[in-house]
Amino acid sequence: MSETTASIDLSDDDATEAAAPPTPADIRLAAMNLLARREHSVRELRNKLKRRFSDEVVIDEQISRLTLERLQSDARFAESYARQRADKGYGPVRLREELRERGVSEAEVDVALEQLEVDWRVLATRVMQKKFGLDAPVDIKEKARRARFMQYRGFAVEHYRYREED
Repeated sequence: MSETTASIDLSDDDATEAAAPPTPADIRLAAMNLLARREHSVRELRNKLKRRFSDEVVIDEQISRLTLERLQSDARFAESYARQRADKGYGPVRLREELRERGVSEAEVDVALEQLEVDWRVLATRVMQKKFGLDAPVDIKEKARRARFMQYRGFAVEHYRYREED
């Protein structure tokens, strides 16, 4: 019976400690832990921290501080994200939209896509060959299906159309 009482007392102490408001150092540490795993945009970082901490003013202060110290960078995030997604076979239209959704500015998106130095036609050809093989589409329905797939992947018509005309 005393074991049960002891466990209740301990849980009460834990609850008291957990109820203590987080300090700016706690928020900074959580942000740095997130950034240590991978790059995050300001918007992503803010959203993740808001789920754990309620003080938005302190969250914004800590994110600004991390940005000033160059521990967080939307440009670095955009470059890293764009490289990863291009390596997985996604085109520039989709990359641009995904980066916008993550709060990256248009200028930083432009720079990130420019720095990729990807030949989008070659990438589109690889993606199409991986998905559909080397055979040409047999009818208009199949051609439309392939076009929808390529557009979903973020390629413009000029990136993959020449492949079909060869």
